[in-house]
Amino acid sequence: ASAAAAADGDKSPASRATGRARAWAVPLLVAGVALASACSPIETNRPYSPSDGLRVDLTSELRGLNLLVVSAEDGEPGALVGAFANDSTEDVEFDVTPEGGAPVTIPVAAGETVYLGAEDGFDAQIGRVDAEPGAMLPVTVSATTGEEQTLSLPVLDGTLEEYAHLLP
Repeated sequence: ASAAAAADGDKSPASRATGRARAWAVPLLVAGVALASACSPIETNRPYSPSDGLRVDLTSELRGLNLLVVSAEDGEPGALVGAFANDSTEDVEFDVTPEGGAPVTIPVAAGETVYLGAEDGFDAQIGRVDAEPGAMLPVTVSATTGEEQTLSLPVLDGTLEEYAHLLP
């Protein structure tokens, strides 16, 4: 009789319960994964500093990228390295002012990015760096549009080959 019932497609109550449990398991698993991924933002969608320097966002259109200072030692001149991007429709000047020092002005045309320390880039020299290599140099970054932000830039020396040629 049981072989005939199986041939007719009849299932026992235990078999029907297992089938219903499996039918609910997949949607619950999918819902759980969706909820977990919604609570975990994708880190690569956030602006970040991928190298030795720091990023500063004055606005969504005006920013400094991978900013750092290269100097031989405390009290010596230094070179500002990185880039400034201007995605606005107006030309802008960025000022980087070390704590207690004179500002370094970097002009950036509308829609352009100016690289500092690159072969064909802008030469941004700081007259005196009051921080030793390995320390942080407090600076204020501002734009002619009125925005400004204070941060501390890392100071590196020529120990790393990629920065040796940048020493003033």
